[in-house]
Order: sequence, then C-alpha cells, then structure tokens
Amino acid sequence: MSEAHHLDARDLKCPLPVLRARKAMKQVPVGGLLEVQATDPSAPADFEAFCETTGHTLEASQEAEGIYTLRIRKTG
Repeated sequence: MSEAHHLDARDLKCPLPVLRARKAMKQVPVGGLLEVQATDPSAPADFEAFCETTGHTLEASQEAEGIYTLRIRKTG
C-alpha cells in the first residue's frame, strides 16, 4: 500500500476543508489514504457526511490540541 496523501486544511472554515479534500481525492489511488488536518470544529461531522455522500471510508477521526486529523480511504 502506498504512503498516505496529506492535506493541510488548518485555519480553513467550512466548507473549504471538504472542498479541498474532494479535489485532493482525485490524486489518491483507489484503496489509498488521504490524511487531512483541520482546525474547524465542524470538520469531523463534515467529513463524516462527505464520506457518506461519496462512499469513501472515514477510517479515523481524532482531535489533539485543537487539530482534527481525519483519515479517509478512497473506494472505487
């Protein structure tokens, strides 16, 4: 499995983190992982909805010191 792709969406407000992730996912191969860092408190819920809509899998959602790290697995 290839290394995770990274997206720095810190200091961006909704809906920009999800919009940037949607664009970044185009560069991720099927089965690949996109790791997003965001500071918007609505990011976990926004990415959960994003994954439900797109069919991708939200593998992890963690928060540490105000930074949310979300790991999204791309599906076919």
